[in-house]
Amino acid sequence: MNTTLHFQDADGFYERLLDVHAGLSPAESELLNARLILLLANQIGDARVLGECIEAARVPQQTTA
Repeated sequence: MNTTLHFQDADGFYERLLDVHAGLSPAESELLNARLILLLANQIGDARVLGECIEAARVPQQTTA
């Protein structure tokens, strides 16, 4: 699993992600997120990598101060 920043335009992606949720109900927003997750998972395709991503997302990241 690659955890180094690989975005070409992280801010643009985040803005677009926020925009696509504008005006949606919480249920519609959850469905959009589910569809997006499945589409992105299909792009990755590797079950091992997807499993690692699931575990990484489940555990809060530790930060050092």
